[in-house]
Amino acid sequence: QTQLVESGGGLVQPGGSLRLSCAASGFTLDLYAIGWFRQAPGKEREGVSCISRGGGTTTYVDSVKGRFTISRDNAKKTVYLQMNSLKPEDTAVYYCAVNRGLSRPCVPGQYDDWGQGTQVTVSS
Repeated sequence: QTQLVESGGGLVQPGGSLRLSCAASGFTLDLYAIGWFRQAPGKEREGVSCISRGGGTTTYVDSVKGRFTISRDNAKKTVYLQMNSLKPEDTAVYYCAVNRGLSRPCVPGQYDDWGQGTQVTVSS
């Protein structure tokens, strides 16, 4: 049974930081690329950041470049999303998901085996 569990969300003030974790079980994490996605009420789910299986290639949506950093520790079977300088527009449910194919773009429809999500709220 493939499982992904997100954690680390919460309520922070604008300008604050959070680190999200995506813990994997039931499969060999280092064989797959992993993506972080988010969805706010009334908005489409979007790709935030994706990372290749070895960690050598990362992508970011323009709105988070310079503020968010994706990384992975395959030995710990965990992928992280470090979020700095958070803005209210970052408020959303954040999900991680597995890319079971090769060279898939960092968009929700191309990823599989989603976690349950973790809520991030940025507000004064």
